[in-house]
Amino acid sequence: MASLSPLFLPHHLKISAPKFPKIYTKPTLILCKASVSETHSSESVSGPDGTGAAAPTRGQKFLEHQLFLEAMTEKKAETRKKKKIMKKEKVLRVSMAVATCYGCGAPLQTSDSDAPGYVDIETYELKKKHHQLRTILCGRCRLLSHGHMITAVGGNGGYSGGKQFVTAEQLREKLSHLRYEKALIVKLVDIVDFNGSFLARVRDLAGANPIILVVTKVDLLPKGTDFNCVGDWVVEATTKKKLNVLSVHLTSSKSLVGIVGVASEIQKEKKGRDVYILGSANVGKSAFINALLKMIGQKDPVAAAAQKYKPIQSAVPGTTLGPIQINAFLGGGKLFDTPGVHLHHRQAAVVHSEDLPVLAPQSRLRGHSFPNSRVASDNGTASEVQSRDLNGFSIFWGGLVLPETCLTFYGPKALRIHMVPTDEADEFYQKELGVLLTPPTGKERADDWRGLESERQLHIPYEDVERPACDVAISGLGWISIEPVSRSIRQSDSDSDLNLKEKARELHLTVHVPKPVEVFVRPPLPVGKVGAEWYQYRELTDKEEEVRPKWFF
Repeated sequence: MASLSPLFLPHHLKISAPKFPKIYTKPTLILCKASVSETHSSESVSGPDGTGAAAPTRGQKFLEHQLFLEAMTEKKAETRKKKKIMKKEKVLRVSMAVATCYGCGAPLQTSDSDAPGYVDIETYELKKKHHQLRTILCGRCRLLSHGHMITAVGGNGGYSGGKQFVTAEQLREKLSHLRYEKALIVKLVDIVDFNGSFLARVRDLAGANPIILVVTKVDLLPKGTDFNCVGDWVVEATTKKKLNVLSVHLTSSKSLVGIVGVASEIQKEKKGRDVYILGSANVGKSAFINALLKMIGQKDPVAAAAQKYKPIQSAVPGTTLGPIQINAFLGGGKLFDTPGVHLHHRQAAVVHSEDLPVLAPQSRLRGHSFPNSRVASDNGTASEVQSRDLNGFSIFWGGLVLPETCLTFYGPKALRIHMVPTDEADEFYQKELGVLLTPPTGKERADDWRGLESERQLHIPYEDVERPACDVAISGLGWISIEPVSRSIRQSDSDSDLNLKEKARELHLTVHVPKPVEVFVRPPLPVGKVGAEWYQYRELTDKEEEVRPKWFF
C-alpha cells in the first residue's frame, strides 16, 4: 500500500510570500496512511502543549506524582536521621570538651560542694591556667578512695534523690549514642551474679556493634572448679541471648588471670575503632580497666602513661557518672570507661549504701549446705537439725526466705544464714530484722525496710538425683544450688534412689525477696570438684560449632 510522505520544497525555488495561503504560516506536519509496523516503529511527535500520541496519560501523571512524593518523603526521613546522628555526635563532642573528673567522669564544678565533680575554686583556676584540668580528682572521688560510701544515684542506696544526685535514666542516656557509632564493645558480667548483671537489653545500648564478653571475678569461685565446664556453661547461656559475641573470656582483675587474652583480642578486633567498657553497676569495670592498662602498658608506653590517672574503684553503685576517655592505644582509638547501668531488680538497689560492702564477696566462695546445719531456737542458741530434709523449716539469707528442700548457698560470707521452723519464721523475722538478719543493719534502718513483699512459688522438675536440679539465682546476691537429695544422704542411704523413684520428681520452693529483686531459675553452674563430675557437655552440630563463640581463660 502506497503511503504519502511529508511535503518538502526544493531550496533553490524562490516563492514570494503573497502566493502562499495564510493557512501555511503556522508550521504543520502532514502525515499520511502508514502500515501498523511503521506506526509503532516511527517516533511520535507531541505538540507544544504536551498533547499528541506520546503525551502521558492522566494515570501516568498521577503515578509520576506519587513516585515523586515518595522520593521526597524518603529524602526528608534520611535528612532527619542524619541530623539526629549529628546531634548525638555533637553531644558527645561537647561532653568530651567539658573538663571532667578523671576518677568518675562528672563535669568539674566549683559551686556545690555536695555534688559530684566539685573542686575548690583555687585549685580549679590553677589547673586551668596550666592546662591541667584533666588531672583533677573531685572531692567525692577523694572520699571514695578513702573508703567512704557516698552514692550519687537517686533512687538507689536508700536515697530518693535530690539536687546532688543524678538518676539512673540520666546515666543510661549518656550511653545512648553508642548504637549510632562504629565501636568495639567490651561487655562485663559478674560470675557471682551472672543473670542479674548480664544486661538483657544490651542491644538497646550497643546496637549491632561486635561484643567481647568478659566474665569477671572467676577467682571467687569455689576451690577445685573446672574452668572448662564453667567456660562451656557461660557460652551456652550466652548463645541463647543471640548477641553478636566475638569471644568469651574468664578473667580476674585482682589476679590478672585472663587479662592477657582480652588485651590481645581487643588489639585484634578494634581496627581503629574506639573501645567502650560496658556493664551493670558494680560489675568491676574500673578494676578491669586498671588491670587492662597494667597489662597493655608493659608493651605500650601510651597505656603505661594512662595508669597515672585511672578511674576510681568503689563498692558504691554509680561511682562512674560519665564517660571517661583514656588514651590507651598507641595505634589510635580511645578507651572509654562508661557509667554502670543501674538495674532496679538487684539487691544493691534496695539496701542502704552503708550496707553495700556486705553484698560484695571479698574472698573465695564456699557453699553452705542445708540440712546438716544448725537451727536457731527461741533462747537464741542453736540446736542440731535431726531431720534429713528441710520440710517444715525456713532459711533466712539476709532478706531471703526459702523452705523445704536441700540447698547449697553461694554468696558473700558476711551475709549470715539462719534456719528456723517455718511456723516460727514470721515472728523470728520481725524480732531479729536489723539484729541477726542483716542487711538492713540496725533497728533505725529496719524501721524503713519495706520487707519481703515479693513471693515466688517454684515447681522444679528433676530427672537425675546425682546432679543438681537447677540454680535459683537472686539478682545482686548470689545463687542457691537445688539438689533433690544431699550427697551425704545419697552416700549413707542405699535405698534413697529407690524411694525417690516412687515419689513425684518435682521440688517445691517458696522464695520471698524485696519487691524489685528478681529471682532467676537457670541450669546449675558447675563449681567445685563435684561440678566436673556431673556436668554434661552438649553435642554440637557442625553449624553450631562454626557460629558458637570461643571461650578463653
